Amino acid sequence: MKVLVTGASGFLGSHIVDACARAGDEVRVLVRAESDLSYLRTVPDVEFAYGDLRDPTSLRRAVEGIDVVHHSAARVTDRGTRAQFLEENVAGTERLMSAARMAGARCFVFISSPSALMGVRGGEQLHIDESEPFPARHLNLYSETKAAAERLVLAADRTDFTTVALRPRAVWGPRDHSGFMPRLIAKMMTGSLPDLSGGRPVYASLCYCENAAEACVRAARADGVGGRAYFIADARPVEIWSTLALLAQRFGGIPPTRQVPPGLLQALAFTADMIWKLPPLARHSSPPLSRYTLALLTRSATYDTSAARRDLTPPMVDHSAGMARLESWIDSIGGVDEFIRKVQ
Repeated sequence: MKVLVTGASGFLGSHIVDACARAGDEVRVLVRAESDLSYLRTVPDVEFAYGDLRDPTSLRRAVEGIDVVHHSAARVTDRGTRAQFLEENVAGTERLMSAARMAGARCFVFISSPSALMGVRGGEQLHIDESEPFPARHLNLYSETKAAAERLVLAADRTDFTTVALRPRAVWGPRDHSGFMPRLIAKMMTGSLPDLSGGRPVYASLCYCENAAEACVRAARADGVGGRAYFIADARPVEIWSTLALLAQRFGGIPPTRQVPPGLLQALAFTADMIWKLPPLARHSSPPLSRYTLALLTRSATYDTSAARRDLTPPMVDHSAGMARLESWIDSIGGVDEFIRKVQ
């Protein structure tokens, strides 16, 4: 089939390109001319469509003749105003989906996130499944706009236009320069990451990049997935703080041991969130600590992926194999010092 991948110059998007190519698909990528396209230019037979989710004309060109859209592009940082998040995550998704439907595409695979379920007053989420409702108030603009976009996508499902949302959790692996894992590794290399666990275990589902990408390929080929969302994660959750200690050991960093009182952390995160709502700050920088970041590191969040295993595919790569591939990639780009230098 002929597929379009958005966000292809990014981490997960580039792995979706790889997975589609392995499956024998003809791959077109929607990219900006100023993006780093160095990796994509090494993938044989990839077709480049230059454009932007804000430009309907470029979207119409990008989806011409396409069977399946894999929509991975999104504003995923905690930097930005409400208008920016709505434009990129909601309006951009709606424009792309409309263009794809009008052009005769038969399937739209939307890369959502479990963050769409993160609420202001949310607590632990242990082994939850897709019946979990969206919160009344989301934790941040990213969570809110991913939920809004997912609703739009799933409501657009038709017999001749299948829409499906995948929610990979904390995607990690080679070629990641800006996600949660490289940022945490960078902090451990300088000894600046404190232990935020509060002295208790914090469990999390993670998703190795190839497992997420393979789920996208399977979703484009599966029957009975229309109008549904699926949690995508590795076979087993991990305990965050012991995993970070192991990463420090692997890469020569300093394991997080310095404790910070939970009440102080919550007060600092709340204050930073309020200050960074000011447009001049929101447009140009991320808060040093946010309630969202704090929740990712202090709230257990694990997911029941039985629906994805049944309808799509079980995860192909286990945690230890993924870690070995991550280490090998870091060595291939010049070692951990070069890796840390590139962390955004």
